[in-house]
Amino acid sequence: MNWYRQMNKTERHTFVAAFGGWALDALDFMVFTFVISTLITVFSIDKGQAGMLATVTLLFSAIGGWLAGVLADRFGRVRILQVTILWFSVCTVLIGFAQNFEQIFILRALQGLGFGGEWAVGSVLMGEIVRTEYRGRAVGTVQSGWAIGWAVAALCYTASFSLLPEAYAWRVLFWIGVIPALFVLFIRKNVPEPELFERTRKREESAAKRTSAWAIFSPSLIKTTALAALLCTGVQGGYYAVTTWLPTFLKTERHLSVIGTGGYLLVIILGSFIGYLTGAYLTDRLGRRANLLVFAVLSGASIYVYTQIQLSNDQMLILGFPLGFAASGIFSGMGAYLTELFPSAVRANAQGFAYNFGRGIGALFPSLVGYLAKTSGLGTAIGMFAGGAYLVVLVTAFMLPETKGREIE
Repeated sequence: MNWYRQMNKTERHTFVAAFGGWALDALDFMVFTFVISTLITVFSIDKGQAGMLATVTLLFSAIGGWLAGVLADRFGRVRILQVTILWFSVCTVLIGFAQNFEQIFILRALQGLGFGGEWAVGSVLMGEIVRTEYRGRAVGTVQSGWAIGWAVAALCYTASFSLLPEAYAWRVLFWIGVIPALFVLFIRKNVPEPELFERTRKREESAAKRTSAWAIFSPSLIKTTALAALLCTGVQGGYYAVTTWLPTFLKTERHLSVIGTGGYLLVIILGSFIGYLTGAYLTDRLGRRANLLVFAVLSGASIYVYTQIQLSNDQMLILGFPLGFAASGIFSGMGAYLTELFPSAVRANAQGFAYNFGRGIGALFPSLVGYLAKTSGLGTAIGMFAGGAYLVVLVTAFMLPETKGREIE
């Protein structure tokens, strides 16, 4: 982390803002994965409907992410970042008051709008403020904030379900979602708009011409946009197929207790955290594409072993670490890579579209896994969809250019 000490004050404040926002985003989102089995019981729904609750959030996050990117190119990265954090925080708290499946479904959809926008805007903000030599490590390390938020969600889950009746414990987990709203105060006070964005906006104003939101589909950019979107589909499809259903898989098919499930997940989360940091280092050391290729292969192998082979409790505990390491480390190079693939005038728009197109298609995976699990078993369903997703990553990574060391425009 020596590079962090060498960054200036503005770069460090931006890093803290993006890191904190992403960690709190993870806390709000991952809470749901721990209470799927509870919601199935409380509201008398099946696994297909439970999968729909995960899918609708991801689908609307795809819309929210692209919309936030378009707005960030027009009104500013910092302003839209604050709006997205407040939005998903309020929606998360309201889920804790839901009385039926339909209410949760609507609130999960609204939550997705802010959830999708936060990453898209925060990643561009980091990419434009942090200098080239630290960009990969800084933006990649921000991704590790997801593991922190996930770990906090796991600890809160274990504590609440140990101390409270199940009928109230799941509601408390969602009420914790009020915390991110307070973080907006730090961003408002300490994080400025990137100079690169301000120069681009002034140039457009002096020329009395705004770049169209559809410019990312112009002949000069359409190939890059399409390949970046497919790449993001593979990365996120594989991740969501695993993480959405993993707590349920451990509880129902591996027959672990609530405390046992939390313990196993903490090992996976530790692997995720170290994976994020390793990926952040390797994306600057080896290059953006090499980092994606290495982690895609590791992810596919880990998921196959973890879901398809009968393991003892001790073996499962040990293998949880490489599973978390590989499935999360692949994300570390994404932010810097997407930032460097597109010009400033459409950067947030293009990055928001590509990442959230992938999220939208990947959003189908939890529902598809849920429905396939009815006939093939949950482990088989997870393995099939996750394996196919990482194959897409391998193909598209070879077709995109390497951008390591590229000065952004």
